[in-house]
This record gives sequence, structure tokens and C-alpha cells, in this order.
Amino acid sequence: MPASIILSRLSLSTPDGRSLLCNIDLTFGAERAGLVGRNGVGKTTLLAAITGELVPQSGRAIVNGTVGLLRQDAQLRAGVTVADLFGVRDALDLLRRAERGDASAEDVAEADWTLEMRLASALARVGFDLAPDTALDRLSGGQVTRVRVAALLFTEPDFLLLDEPTNNLDWNGRQAVIELLAAWRGGAIVVSHDRALLETMDAIVELTSPGATRYGGNWSSYRAQKALELAAVRHDLAHAERHLSEIDGKAQQAAERKARKDSGGRAKRAKGDMPRILAGARRDRSEDSGGKCAQIAERRRAEAVDAVETARRRVEILQALSVKLPSTQLPAGREVVWLDRVSAGYQPERPILRDLSLAIVGPERVAIAGPNGSGKTTLLKLIAGELHPVSGTVRVRPDFALFDQKVSLLDPAISILDNFARLNPKAGVNECHAALARFMFRADAAMQEVGCLSGGQLFRAGLACVLGGSTPPSLLILDEPTNHLDLESIAAVEAGLSAYDGALLVVSHDEAFLEAIEVTRRFDFGDAARQWRDHLIPPGRS
Repeated sequence: MPASIILSRLSLSTPDGRSLLCNIDLTFGAERAGLVGRNGVGKTTLLAAITGELVPQSGRAIVNGTVGLLRQDAQLRAGVTVADLFGVRDALDLLRRAERGDASAEDVAEADWTLEMRLASALARVGFDLAPDTALDRLSGGQVTRVRVAALLFTEPDFLLLDEPTNNLDWNGRQAVIELLAAWRGGAIVVSHDRALLETMDAIVELTSPGATRYGGNWSSYRAQKALELAAVRHDLAHAERHLSEIDGKAQQAAERKARKDSGGRAKRAKGDMPRILAGARRDRSEDSGGKCAQIAERRRAEAVDAVETARRRVEILQALSVKLPSTQLPAGREVVWLDRVSAGYQPERPILRDLSLAIVGPERVAIAGPNGSGKTTLLKLIAGELHPVSGTVRVRPDFALFDQKVSLLDPAISILDNFARLNPKAGVNECHAALARFMFRADAAMQEVGCLSGGQLFRAGLACVLGGSTPPSLLILDEPTNHLDLESIAAVEAGLSAYDGALLVVSHDEAFLEAIEVTRRFDFGDAARQWRDHLIPPGRS
């Protein structure tokens, strides 16, 4: 039987009983399927149901074949080696004993003499050449993720289940995973917001609260189909608005005709041309008829209003966020950041950055690139004043905002509205609500406590509180802003940054994101000596 995963009327809930997904019917074969949806909708929970770690509320997950699961941000014990992660420590020890002549005949017969070759081959598929005894705590988080992917490949599963496999990876790591999946011929279900990775998929499955929808083709095909859906619902909205306008117009005409007719009847009665009994009967019939017509008209109008509101909600769901922001008034020639021959690090005798010079002038949009561990976050902390230089000069405009991956500029113990008021003390209540509404925090949504927000909501709230005021800062510093965000939230962040006219300094490995925000210049970390290359590039090119 060909390998397959069948989800039959599957319903899932959180441990506290909150419903996530209802009556999911999906089948996966030897294909690469991207799983997308907003944060918290149930993507990781669905993978857990497929592996059998989670018992569904109802329905079944039927797996024909073997699966290998890559968890998101899995914790590893201290001292774990590559061999431990692959589960081959004992088998390698046996080989070593056999090579030394210390193994029994039975051990030699059981030895897997292809093990080291297969281990090296699995690591090579993700771009690594590591000794089996390499301790994982010597590697960066991104490197560990690549080794974990290699360990999955080593088991040769029928299905790969990958939960955000390119999070925290540098460019080389992302490319290794992308190329691996592009060549993968088994089944794969990939939870990801990495649009370059999603371009290699054979299908996109979108999870929403009502259920799941499959779209054939890769990310670009999915976006094209969503654009057609948006065009259709816009057409429905226009039709519903025209229908409502027609109903209102006919109601106005009917009211005017009735007014003229009533006026004529009153005039006849005043002249005495009509017997009083006949006049009263006609008046009663008119009132009765008018009342029934009014009820019918009111019902039709209520149905038309409901159709308009339904169409508008569907447009809001499908339509990308678009915002307008106050100007920073940053002149093109104004110095924003100035570093002159700076050395810095966490140990003065071992600086991470050496003799670095960097200038950002006016509303430039600068991306910082380089491999994991090369010092990108160190540079951001230096510019933000969280780290002092060992030598050299650092000058930065005082009106800047740093967005780290935890959006620490917001107080998690208070609401979004209170955070906005704290960061914009001159703003009135109406101004606060209006600014937050531009970032889709309307009414009660603005009263949510920041500590309870999802990753996407948190970053959007940070942008709203910083950019929504009357005087946005001249410089935004962003450290991997798209990590852990769903695609809808990334689109909202891109919209907010596109409307911003100040300077941007961004660390990101997400090429689609850098293209969307129209980066104009890049600084790339070089080799191990950390030499810098500064070059001007067209937006979206690397």
C-alpha cells in the first residue's frame, strides 16, 4: 500500500477544552504540502494528532507508513552529541571496538559497516560535515536545527513532518532545507511562514477556525487563487451595496408616491367630494396596505444590510492590511547612525566586532546579513545602547525604537491601549483608539493584555504603539521581525513598515520580507575575520 496520511472528520481541541479545528477531511500522499494559518489556529496540534501524541476530540488520523517529526524549538539535554541525536552512539561504539579487535564474533556480525557512510551522507544533505562526537551545545541554534533535519533523513521515513524548519536559520541553512525539500520524493507536511520554502510545495493547506482548504500548487499559485477569491468577494460587496441602494431608492419613491396620494385624498375629503364612510374605508385600507408594505420593505432592507455586512467581513479577511502613518519628517541628508572604527563584544579581550565603521543617513532601509553567530544581534545592541563599545565612536539619533524578538518595549502586564498611552503621553483617548484601529485593534481588541497576545498580535501591537503616534521615531531597529509570525501577521508588519518614512535597520534572513519593505542597502558579514562588505543594491536583490 502506498504511504498516506488520512484525516477523517478530525476535530481537535486545546488541553483546556477550547475547540481548534472541526471535521477536517484531508489526504496526504507522496507530496510536499505546506500548512499555513494564523498563529494559534492549530497547525502544531494537527502534527501532534498525526504522530499519535494527541488524542483527537473526534474523528481519526490514519497513517500508512512511517513519520519523522521535527519539533519547533525542541530542548536538548546538555552534552548531547550528533551521535546521540541520530541514536547511533552504541552502534558506533561497537564499530570502534570491532576496528580495535576488541569485539566478539557475535558483535562483529551485528556491526553496521555502512553506518558512518550513511551518517555522513545524511549530514551532507543539509550542508554539514561533522564528527559524530560533536557536542550540540557547541553549535548555534540554526545549526542544531539542520542536524535535527539530518537525523530525520537518516531514519528514512515515508513522511517528514516539519514544524517551522527554517526558523532561526541563516541564509545557508535556509537554502539547505529548501533544496532538500525540493528534491524530496516522499511525503512532507511543512508548517511554515517562509515564503521561499513554500514555493517548493506541491500544495498549500490553509487552516482556519471553520476547517481546512487545500489549494493546488505552490505559494505563488496559492496567492493567485486567494487574489481571485478577493476579487469575487469584492464583486459580491459591490453587488450587495447596489442592491441596498436600489432598495433605499425604491423605498424613497414609494414614500413620495404615498405622500402625494395621501395629500390628494385629504384634499378631496376637505372639499366634501367623497362620502365620509367611503373616505374612512379608503383611509383604513391605505393604512393597512401601507403597514404591510412597510414591513416587507423593512425586511428586504434588513436582508440587504446583512448581505453588505457579510461581504465586507469577507473582504476584510482576504484583503491585506493597509495603513497611513504620520511622517517622521526625516531629511535625506540627516545622520541617523554613525559608527567609527568600533570594536565591541561581551568580553573586552575577545571583541565580536572589530574596527567597524558604518553610517546610515536619512530614510535609508538597511539590511544586516551574515551567518548565525557572526555578530548581527551584537551590532543592534551596540546601536541601541544596550552594549558599550570597547573602542571607537557610536552616535545614534535619540528618537529610535528597538524591536527585539520579544517586543520588550511593550509592558506585558497592561493592555495595548495603556501601552499606547504610555509611549504617546500627549495622545488623547480618541487618538489612541483611532491609531490602534489602523492596525486592526478596534474597540475591545485594544483592551487585550499584551502578555496574552500571540506572536503576530504582539509585533503588530508594538508597531501600532510606536508608529501610530503623532511623531513616529526617526529610526526603527528590527531583529528577525518575521520569526514566529504567521503569514497574515507578516503581511500586516510589511504594510506598517511600507507606510513608514523613517530609517530602518533590519536583521532578517527572510528575502521575501526584505523585498516587500524595499531594502535599499545591505551590510554583509564576511568570513571568520568578520570583514564587512558595504554595497548598494536594487530593492529585493541579494
